Amino acid sequence: MFFRVPKVDIGVIKDIHQPNIKLLDLCTESTDLNDDVDFKPFEKRYCKTFFSEIKFGDSDPDIRSVWEPARLTSVTQALVSIDPQTDKDEFYRLTQKVISWIKENPFLFGVHYLSPMELGLRIQVFFLILKRIDPEEHIDEIEMILSAIYQHAWWISRNMALYSSLGNHTVCECVGLLFSGAVFRGHKEGQIWLRKGCRLLEQELYHQILDDGGGAEQSIDYHRFVLDLYWLSVDFLETNKYYDCSKWKERLKKGEIFWQSFLFNGCAPPMIGDSDSGYALGGGICPKRQLPGNVKKNHQGIAYQQFNDSGYSIIKTQSGVFITFDHGPLGMAPLYNHGHADALSITLSKNKLPFLIDPGTYRYNGVPEHRAYFKGTKSHNTICIDNTDQAEQLSGFIWDKPYTAELVRTNENAESIFLRAQHDGYTRLKNKVIHERDVCFYDGTCCVIKDFFSGFGTHVFEQNFHLHPDVEVIKEKNWLCLDNNGVSIFIYDPGNLFTLVRGQENPLLGWYSSEYGVLEETSTLHAVKSGVPNEIRFVTLIGFGEAQLEKAVKIYRSID
Repeated sequence: MFFRVPKVDIGVIKDIHQPNIKLLDLCTESTDLNDDVDFKPFEKRYCKTFFSEIKFGDSDPDIRSVWEPARLTSVTQALVSIDPQTDKDEFYRLTQKVISWIKENPFLFGVHYLSPMELGLRIQVFFLILKRIDPEEHIDEIEMILSAIYQHAWWISRNMALYSSLGNHTVCECVGLLFSGAVFRGHKEGQIWLRKGCRLLEQELYHQILDDGGGAEQSIDYHRFVLDLYWLSVDFLETNKYYDCSKWKERLKKGEIFWQSFLFNGCAPPMIGDSDSGYALGGGICPKRQLPGNVKKNHQGIAYQQFNDSGYSIIKTQSGVFITFDHGPLGMAPLYNHGHADALSITLSKNKLPFLIDPGTYRYNGVPEHRAYFKGTKSHNTICIDNTDQAEQLSGFIWDKPYTAELVRTNENAESIFLRAQHDGYTRLKNKVIHERDVCFYDGTCCVIKDFFSGFGTHVFEQNFHLHPDVEVIKEKNWLCLDNNGVSIFIYDPGNLFTLVRGQENPLLGWYSSEYGVLEETSTLHAVKSGVPNEIRFVTLIGFGEAQLEKAVKIYRSID
């Protein structure tokens, strides 16, 4: 396709202030999911095929893993670590990596033009190279990059994720329009791109970030991804005086409070919802953020936070216990793409070590059984009824018949925190069932989880607690000791209700994905009961320390 790219004065580009990007740590390795090996034959096979004519085969790799390196975030990551003036050889290498990508992937040919989101993420890399390049030495490279920016933005502007497909894809596309619009702002189309990007980003800010600061997609990983794209945009727009983002920042600060609530003592947050190991900019780097202050603790040293809109309760203690309780919706309507059927699920860590986990995501494409498992109810620390998810999976990304979950009762005092929540995901069964869960937390002693049900008919109730692969399970009289590198928690099991399942193939159970594309076995504590809803209950006692187990049993018996 032939394009006449408008002329741009390189001096105008030099006047554009680039966003402030910071190095978070000393990580300088590439964040590409593949190391320029697996995906190259795949790219080559389709590089001369018009994007709409590409048909994928069963032997093709996961397209997500192919797209990730083509975001060129490793270039951004390296640029932050060098001075183009003093390290010209390295800058030349990075420039040639970008130029090679442009040459090898002609516009609208190959797999990298299938998703406008990917184009939006690449534009910011093109821009950063363009800002640093010497116009006297690299005029040909400048023209190639300008053409790529224009073509990418032209395509995005005509194929944006709107209406039912609104989500983090839309934000990525808008960011691409901002940078492209700034470069071509001397022309009408560039001005349109800039205005459109600002308008949609403002609209989506109140759609994607809820009133309590949580992410509408119900994915902790994507929440961080979206926040970084917004902070990048805010810094770029305000520094260049293109748009007043003061109202945006108040909303974003709420988002940061929510995000920080899932961090404890510097640990990574639990992998709630889809987690694809992607970065807005690159591993180890981030845009300039405006962070809120620390979360206040009560006089007992317990930090308890409740997010009603996004549906999470979080408990942290000075003794190192960290619990999350999910009583939120399935995800962002109407498709709920990145949400998991995890209503009333909990996660638990102690002393920075994970014990009860969300097993992650694994892959989006090419493994439909695993995709369904990791999204589904069985792979979360909640109750699965009749071997059925809490909502109906229509595809790897689309849900139907979403549930409603809510926190129906709370009680907090100096000694304990009591939470009760319920969801209606199983009212779609022929014989309807409501699931309620109590989480009773006693600082320094224990947590009691009580599951009970109301409804009709006879059903099979399955309880699962997924353990981190580093956790070893040791039976000690009436207790299961869960040991992670010398740190332990204890689960009371006097009736030997739990069986230990690990790496089971049919049906899938006992699997963990620490990052996208990685699959390993882990242990799952599995219990099954059958009967009438009103007669079934699970009461699970989790002790935090061996010295308090006797006291924990007394609390358990008083509740049971």
